[in-house]
Amino acid sequence: MSELLTAAQMRSLEMAAIESGNVTGLELMERAGRGVVEAVFEAWPDLAATSHRAIVLCGPGNNGGDGFVVARLLKDWGWEVSVYLYGDPAKLPPDAKTNYERWRKTGEVGEWNDRAIEDILDERLNDLVVDALFGTGLTRPMPEDTLRTWHGFVPNVTHQDAASRPKYVAIDAPSGLCTDSGANLDGFPADLTVTFHTAKVGHFLIRERHFGGGPGLSGMVVVKDIGLERPIGRDIVQLLEKPTTLRPKWTHEHKFSHGHALILSGGAGKTGAARLAARGALRIGAGVVTLGVPGSAQMEVAAQITALMLKRVEDGGAMTEVLEDRRINALCLGPGMGVGERGKALVRAALAPRGFHPPYDGRSVVLDADALSVLAQDDALFGMLHDRCVLTPHAGEFARLFPDIAEKLNATATKGPAYSKVDATREAAKRAGCVVLFKGPATVIAAPSGACSINAALYERAAPWLATAGSGDVLAGFITGLLARGLAPMQAAAIAAWLHVECALEFGPGLIAEDLPEVLPKVLRALDA
Repeated sequence: MSELLTAAQMRSLEMAAIESGNVTGLELMERAGRGVVEAVFEAWPDLAATSHRAIVLCGPGNNGGDGFVVARLLKDWGWEVSVYLYGDPAKLPPDAKTNYERWRKTGEVGEWNDRAIEDILDERLNDLVVDALFGTGLTRPMPEDTLRTWHGFVPNVTHQDAASRPKYVAIDAPSGLCTDSGANLDGFPADLTVTFHTAKVGHFLIRERHFGGGPGLSGMVVVKDIGLERPIGRDIVQLLEKPTTLRPKWTHEHKFSHGHALILSGGAGKTGAARLAARGALRIGAGVVTLGVPGSAQMEVAAQITALMLKRVEDGGAMTEVLEDRRINALCLGPGMGVGERGKALVRAALAPRGFHPPYDGRSVVLDADALSVLAQDDALFGMLHDRCVLTPHAGEFARLFPDIAEKLNATATKGPAYSKVDATREAAKRAGCVVLFKGPATVIAAPSGACSINAALYERAAPWLATAGSGDVLAGFITGLLARGLAPMQAAAIAAWLHVECALEFGPGLIAEDLPEVLPKVLRALDA
């Protein structure tokens, strides 16, 4: 996994490096500027082949200082460069002011004028536009006296053919993006975003009521090293990458060594979701998977399964009897289960103390779909959640479970750092006392301790085919199967989410939920490569 930082965490790392005496702020700014030019030439090699024309828009902070470095380096490369400053040069931070003065020795700095800049942006002679205005430092919507320029940018980027318009590059983040939350504070999109040391949390978040967010505005994100120490701490958000902790099955073990998962089904005509989850649990390596079904669905399910086992579970009492088998170490409730009295009784039986140590005997419980709706209706059941539980809500289910948290998340952002999906998931996990996996293109997974990771089906890992009925049921089954194999809840949720996206990428267009478990063996084999 790789780290994702907030704006404050990045500033703290930079200050620690400067205060240690290992590097100066000017050196960091120079490295950042060089990183931007490198990234531009790597993305568009033709721009490095000969001289071109660029416009660099510098802001009133250190992001503007990076812009002055970029302007100087491009001019040294033989480019014709126009620079405009938003703000008073006398009020620039010391390092930014030094780079402003260095640029002034070789070039002019135009006074900020919306009409003039808009006219320049409309010219076809520009090959590159560099946004060095606000970066990670923006904490409010774009200033009113720049709006004409922002609205001049947007049609250039979104409505012109890419071959006939300038390339748009943002330093650290497109101006107008809250890099802690992904909120769009009236920003404009870039073709390329060059950020430093690590990507930022907001590059991977989409606020539900601000569609596009970090991924929609950032274009391609490139991270350039500027020589800082690796960040550590539980408050650092992790970006999920290829897992390295999923061990293979051992040859001397038997099926129960890999766990026994019990997945509860709904009644007749409502068994498909549970069967999808069960297939996912079996494919991911649970030794035994049993479907618990009411009598009305018993024949229906029996006709559809082979490797899966079948157990009649009519109600909460029957569930309690089944759970006397202590080999059952992972449960999944919710897919197609229903929200009536049977559903409530099953959730209650699954969460009830069993008199062992710990009270739930170390048994893990995945609560998805209908089980989440049951929890939202019953405070007493919600209070029975424990640290071996995993909740897997999508946005609507999250809002029913945590309405006050969802209200904060969905509120229109008027300043930054805005309340983020990371903040919401962490708060929900702490309240529930268990792992919460908040689904979406950017799936956020958090534990009560504050540990948090993001599984991003974005950028090169975009998997739009996952927006299909039943894919969430398979994910619940993946998590259940990994829990049955003995993984901790946070680890099981994270690995399952990553594998879920990887299966979709492996299969590609035309994916339906049934395909996910069937392509999983190929994905698992690739992990051993």
